[in-house]
Amino acid sequence: MEPIKKGLDGVLRGASVALFALLVVVVVWQVFTRQVLNSPSAWTEELARYTFVWVGLFATALVFSERGHIAVDFVVTKFSAPVQKAVAVVVQLSIILFAGAVLIYGGIRASRGAWGQSLSALPTQVGVMYLVMPITGVLIAFYAVYHLLAVLRGVEAAIEVDDNPQVV
Repeated sequence: MEPIKKGLDGVLRGASVALFALLVVVVVWQVFTRQVLNSPSAWTEELARYTFVWVGLFATALVFSERGHIAVDFVVTKFSAPVQKAVAVVVQLSIILFAGAVLIYGGIRASRGAWGQSLSALPTQVGVMYLVMPITGVLIAFYAVYHLLAVLRGVEAAIEVDDNPQVV
């Protein structure tokens, strides 16, 4: 499972960097055509919007891979190790449930429902743009299963403790 995770991490990193670079180029072109040429490009707004959503969801999946998401654990850290492990299991199961119900199931329904709708400025359908939801749902569910198995085996700490917390 580890080689699959590392491969997916690499693909997600590359896709996130490429999409972010595309987003920067598209937005710069949009501003240039509007401000300098006085003739705004019609397709840039739609492409920037959808690229932003795709890069955001891919980066979210990558954050789940690294267990970098926000966790409020100041109460859980006060419990014993078995209770912390039980909470970690419940959290990973909740993530799997959310990814399955909202991102995978809901994303497939949204994509199917919008498959026949064309975008006004791009040569594709809205449903294609919604495919990012089930794709990232599968990725997030995979990472949650990976972390769940690691917690159950005792390979991964149930609760990540930050040794250097920063107070703002």
